[in-house]
Amino acid sequence: MNPFTLTRAASVDAAVRDFSGHEAAAYIGGGTNLLDLMKENVAHPQHLVGLNKLPLSSIESTTGGGLRLGATATNADTAWHAEVQQRYPLLSQAILAGASPQLRNMATNAGNLMQRTRCYYFYDTATPCNKREPGSGCAAIGGYNRIHAILGTSDSCIATHPSDMCVALAALEAVVQVQGPDGSRQIKFEDFHRLPEDAPERDNTLQAGELITSIDLPAQGFAENFAYLKLRDRQSYAFALVSVAVGLELDGNTIKEARLALGGVAHKPWRDKAAEHLLKGQPATEATFRKAAEAVLKEAKGQGTNDFKIELAKRAIVRALTQAAAGEQKASDVFTNSNP
Repeated sequence: MNPFTLTRAASVDAAVRDFSGHEAAAYIGGGTNLLDLMKENVAHPQHLVGLNKLPLSSIESTTGGGLRLGATATNADTAWHAEVQQRYPLLSQAILAGASPQLRNMATNAGNLMQRTRCYYFYDTATPCNKREPGSGCAAIGGYNRIHAILGTSDSCIATHPSDMCVALAALEAVVQVQGPDGSRQIKFEDFHRLPEDAPERDNTLQAGELITSIDLPAQGFAENFAYLKLRDRQSYAFALVSVAVGLELDGNTIKEARLALGGVAHKPWRDKAAEHLLKGQPATEATFRKAAEAVLKEAKGQGTNDFKIELAKRAIVRALTQAAAGEQKASDVFTNSNP
């Protein structure tokens, strides 16, 4: 690990000023991903701005009937918050499907959005990686790519975004509030993370020095008909091969509103609005769900050892939609694993 300096900001304005006053600076909250990257010699910040003293840990209602999740609130506090469990159980279950209890006790909400890919080659500094070193190449293309992307890839990168929480936030149409040197702004969740294209080193659309202050949830939480399905190699402490977040609003057996997002398949949480549109007004049947699944994966492309993900994702979508329509999931559900 390279040497670095550390300050602990007492206000958002102070944090932004401190960041802007140093070269190669980084914000740090729980540090559950950044410290690993530093230890592995992947990230090399010269100055860290500590955020844990900022007054951003509350979870409170918004004037529009939604819920505001503080940036420095931990994943554990968020998942077990009474309002989150009652009104947004999809989000609660997605968070509890990720990492381990110890990590969820440390990891912050903003940090969850900012975590980086777990691609083997990204962490292996002896191999080429455009995300780690732009222009060096992508060892995963043509290499061992079982965990890699099947949607939204480019010739530069096929890495996947690792978060469970973010898949649920995409389905819920959250909004990210940020503050930076040029003031405050809000970013729709669908616009926060980006596809690799020819600049895979950029994970998101934040500008230099911008700091996440909260994540806002809308009033609609799909608390009655939802599902989070995570398929992985072992039951605990494993990243998704494929995950699916579903929210449905039903009128009898007819789908009035549908949200569908996937994890483990792309460089960002993958939401397909066209497939959602196919579901609206249709009966909540297996045939309808299969049609939507085919639409989501119609442009999917395997890379060899991850070809199985295409069929796995289709089946996962059908299963998650079926569970959501039946209202089967509860907060105490045990999550599913897979070992293809």
